[in-house]
Amino acid sequence: MNEILNIWSYLSEGPLLWLTVTLFAYLIGLGCFNLSGNKPVVNPVLISMILLSALLKLTDTSYATYFEGAQFVHFMLGPATVALAVPLWQNWQRVKAAAVPMLAALVVGGTVSMISAVAIGYACGLRGELLLSLVPKAATSPVAIGVSEAIGGLPTLTVALVLITGVIGAVVTTPLLNALRIRDYRGRGFATGVAAHGIGTARAFQVHGTAGAFAGIGMVLNAILTALVAPLFVHLFF
Repeated sequence: MNEILNIWSYLSEGPLLWLTVTLFAYLIGLGCFNLSGNKPVVNPVLISMILLSALLKLTDTSYATYFEGAQFVHFMLGPATVALAVPLWQNWQRVKAAAVPMLAALVVGGTVSMISAVAIGYACGLRGELLLSLVPKAATSPVAIGVSEAIGGLPTLTVALVLITGVIGAVVTTPLLNALRIRDYRGRGFATGVAAHGIGTARAFQVHGTAGAFAGIGMVLNAILTALVAPLFVHLFF
């Protein structure tokens, strides 16, 4: 047993271990998702988060040690976000045709997201930097981190809130939109991207290609809106 513990202590300090563990945890989550028949509640990101959190707790591994190994995945979020300009370009004619309702939905959705998050947090007793960390929680992680730092929030807390928001959005959007009888995949995808950023966009692509493309557009536009509006929002209300 001591030999096993010594080997683990040695391996846990190596960055490659946590990158491998992260990818393996996601593969387990993806396998569970496929076995479930692609049910949204069996979200691969949610499963991998639970597995990784449990492993870090059991092995008493600090987040700093884990992130040192898994930061390559975090780095790839930036290029992945930029790459979502491709569906925007490919669907440019369809976007122009629906520009007015999309912009209206973007402004309303993005603004309500900020106001509702802060209002609920304030009602629950949050103040200061904790409350500020809620403001960019609907934006994709690279943008949310930068906005959180700029407005005085806690970037690490904001990242956790971004992940929670994305997972919840990916789980509830399909049954919710079905219940509301919204059939247009442009509207379904755009709403998902605005509300649930990258994780929701991945789910939208699983449902329909058009939904995924417009989810990517919604995510990118909401990231831009958040970067522009969040500082003004904080200046006016804090």
